[in-house]
Amino acid sequence: MRHFGHVAPAVRERLFFREPCVFGADSPAHVLSAALGATLYSPATRPRLADDIIKQVARGVVSMVLCLEDSIDDSEVVDAEENLVRQFADLEARGAELPLLFIRVREPGQVVDLVRRLGSAVRLLSGFVLPKFTEERGAPFMEAVFQAEKACGRRLFAMPVLESPELLHLETRRETLRGIARTVDKYRERVLALRLGVTDFCSAYGLRRPPDMTAYDVQIVGAVIADVVNVLGRADGTGFTITGPVWEYFRLQERMFKPQLRRSPFLEGRAEELRTALIEHDLDGLLREIELDRANGLLGKTCIHPSHVAPVHALSVVSHEEFSDAQDILRPERDGGGVMRSAYTNKMNEVKPHRAWAERTLLRAEVFGVAREDVGFVELLAAGVVE
Repeated sequence: MRHFGHVAPAVRERLFFREPCVFGADSPAHVLSAALGATLYSPATRPRLADDIIKQVARGVVSMVLCLEDSIDDSEVVDAEENLVRQFADLEARGAELPLLFIRVREPGQVVDLVRRLGSAVRLLSGFVLPKFTEERGAPFMEAVFQAEKACGRRLFAMPVLESPELLHLETRRETLRGIARTVDKYRERVLALRLGVTDFCSAYGLRRPPDMTAYDVQIVGAVIADVVNVLGRADGTGFTITGPVWEYFRLQERMFKPQLRRSPFLEGRAEELRTALIEHDLDGLLREIELDRANGLLGKTCIHPSHVAPVHALSVVSHEEFSDAQDILRPERDGGGVMRSAYTNKMNEVKPHRAWAERTLLRAEVFGVAREDVGFVELLAAGVVE
């Protein structure tokens, strides 16, 4: 699979200076963690789940989570597990191209049990999403993934979700973060990414952000994100990929604030229609939040609606200017440091302070591609949207 793989080759050639790489479930972990992109969640109860998964591949989805936790009623868990086993068998029989598939479980015991029940279809599974992760709850989950991996003989990843009240509350946050760090470091080779459960954070205080605001506008949430990145997202080799919070909105809502999308980038061709559609579906707020995710050290995003996928991926593509800066910073002859004017002559590139940024940028360029010099996110978004 590859990002923008659902786009015609001629269109990709027109859009990209360097096209996104091809990757698969067996690719190196550092590639997969950067390539997750818009991870689409789906309740495990859906009766035509196999059809839904194959359909989403055609929309550009490369990672999905099949949820047995908060998205379904407590009384549906047994039926949902049985449905998952049936749907995986159906997918195995079809042999179609699939995204990276993860199962979000409730309890550690489900991990080994589901791997056993999936049988040979477990080869389609990339891992598990582990809810409400703390040191106390997380260690049994991680051990279960380790045991399941040994039982099925294939690599399985874990994606812990950081969403517990202990992480949110100021008096317990520091020790909770230390405990999470100890746990994920112990199982580092199997932790693909850490996911943020911002909906649960808001729930603890009876909050819900409106579509005109991002998670970063809710200051109590923004503070937690900053602390998580501070402890768990460092660029010194100890950090992990941390994915952006879910965007909850996908239908027209009555607006209090004016749209956040400037008109000027959308003035040519069908782009004005695209801008209108984004505003009508409350996706202008999503675009702003994606930009803030990246500015705050996050990569990828939890998504609950297919319409969110194209914006996440379009804004994950590396611009030609970013790529030029990153390459200049990482030139071997500049290992000793120094400072230089950028090739675009609009900024300073300082080799030592900007090295970690440049390394991350080139990894993102590998999986999401590099846009041509005259291509912006509007063209990438328009190409990625499937009607």
